[in-house]
Order: sequence, then structure tokens, then C-alpha cells
Amino acid sequence: MILVTGGTGLVGAHLLYKLVNEGHAVRAIFRNERKLDNTKNVFSYYTDDYETIFKKIEWVEADILDVPALTEAFNGITQVYHCAAFVSFEPDKYQLLRKTNIEGTANIVNISLAKNIQKLCYASSVATLGSTLNNEPITENTFWNPETDNSVYAITKYGAEMEVWRGTQEGLNAVMVNPGVIIGSGIWRYGTGSLFKRTEKGLKFYTPGSVGLIAVEDVVSVMVQLMESNITNERFVLVAEDWSYKKFLQTLAKSVNAKPPKKQIGSTLLNIAWRLDWLIHKITGKRRQLTKQLAKSLTTTNQYSSKKIKDALGFEFQDMENTINAVGKQYLK
Repeated sequence: MILVTGGTGLVGAHLLYKLVNEGHAVRAIFRNERKLDNTKNVFSYYTDDYETIFKKIEWVEADILDVPALTEAFNGITQVYHCAAFVSFEPDKYQLLRKTNIEGTANIVNISLAKNIQKLCYASSVATLGSTLNNEPITENTFWNPETDNSVYAITKYGAEMEVWRGTQEGLNAVMVNPGVIIGSGIWRYGTGSLFKRTEKGLKFYTPGSVGLIAVEDVVSVMVQLMESNITNERFVLVAEDWSYKKFLQTLAKSVNAKPPKKQIGSTLLNIAWRLDWLIHKITGKRRQLTKQLAKSLTTTNQYSSKKIKDALGFEFQDMENTINAVGKQYLK
């Protein structure tokens, strides 16, 4: 039987649908019963009979920080897909990020070792990859410098990766994927799905940086193929295409029949904006919308290389313009 963590998130929900439809016996853990509707909503974009698919999953209430409950959920499991994570770029969420992303992953790794799990797949992020000089493509071997001004999210996802690699040194077979910004349907309130909602309301500005994109179906397809392969203890960058933020936001706007942003906002205004955001947070307690690290990333141009996964699996990514247009239409419905 296969265990999936984070099954109520975008990647986890799409992964569950794929695994069940391929005939696998699947168990998924959840923390909040209300979020199970996320998974059903994702399934509904694939089939009208989504309730039948949903009921084929064995759902277990457990938290990745609750070791006894998590240990119980591992009974009879042979493979694990670890998709659960806390995503935030707010500095004051650092401790919560550490507990969920690092301590939670350590628990998954430790129980996998104790239960002799055959293989683990960890869904990480390109946020843990370093930067290159002269805009050379970023690969799996690009050095991540812990001394630079990394976001709290990147720091904790990197720490989670270290737990996975520690597990491989202790005998665990594992594979890891580092996807870029994942585009997919079904969850519109937060994550990348909320970008469609925000864009529909209207965006006036774009930034001069770039973004690495990939379709959620490609992410889960690669994860399953890696788990079914003989590949172990390797990680793979998953970026289908690198786009400028201008192209990305204008394509998003077109997909939801909204006016595209026409003005560029540069680093000077962004630097003022994140400082004002910090001040508002300090005075009112309002959640941070723009941090120093996020402002920097919005003006940074990166190129990612997915040659390794293409060579390993002969994998071809979906066209991102077609993907965004399709997801935009599904959002409007």
C-alpha cells in the first residue's frame, strides 16, 4: 500500500487521483476534515464520478508532527509520497515552518526507516537551489549558499532535504523532485490557484524578474515514474519553461478574460513597498504580504535546467501556455 502526505494540497490531491486510477491501494493522511473538500474539488475536474474515486482512498487522521498517529498510519505501507508542507514567506512564521517542514520530514524519514519502507519520494522546491553567475542554468548541482539572505521557506525546505539525505545515509531509498511554480486546477483559495482569482480582479503591474513554471500533472507523473523506476537517492529539477513575470501575468490575465498588467514596477519601488509592508505589520499586526526576500525574487531572472529528468525518463513537459489557458477556463467554470 502507498501512503501520501499532503493529500489535501494541490500536488497531493492530483497525485492521489493518478494513483487510484492506476489501480494502487492508497492511504492518505489529513489534519483538517474540511480540507478534504479540496481533494474532491480537484477530482471533480477529472471526472463527474469523483465521489467513487475519493472513497477508494483510505483516509487516516494524523499530523506529521504526531509521531504515534503517524506511526500507526505507516502500518502495511511499502511506498511513501511526502507532499505535506507549510508554505509561507513571513519571517514570523519561521518556527512553525521549521516544525512542519523540518521536524515533520524528520518524522517521515525516521518512521520510514523503522518500518523498512521500500522507497520515499519527497516533493521539495526550486527554492532550495542556489543561484548561478552570468545567468547560467540552475541545475541539481547548483550550490545553495546558507549565508545569503534566503527566505524562511527556502531555509526550512532545505533543512527538510537534509533530513531526507540523512535517511538515505541510514539505508532509505529515496528520490526528490524540485519543481518550480506549479500550475493546476481545483484549489483556488490559496497557493498558485489564488493567482487566477487575484488576476481576475485585475493587476496593474508586473515585475522585471522571471519564474520557472510546470503543470501539476507533469509533477505527479514524474514522481510516480521515479518511484516505479530503479532510480534512488537522486533529485531532479522540474521546470518546463522559464517565463518573464510580464509574460506570466499577461497570460494569466488572458486566461481569465481580465485586463493584462501593462506597467513594470522596478526594484526601487519594491524595496519601498516591502519596508512599508513591514511597518504596517508592526503597527497593526496584519500579515506580511511582501517580504525583502520575496521582493528580491520578483526582480531576479533565473534559468532552470530540467535536462537530468528528461535524460533519465525521456520525459517531455506540457506546453505552459496551453496549461495556463486550460486552468484559467476551469477556474472560470
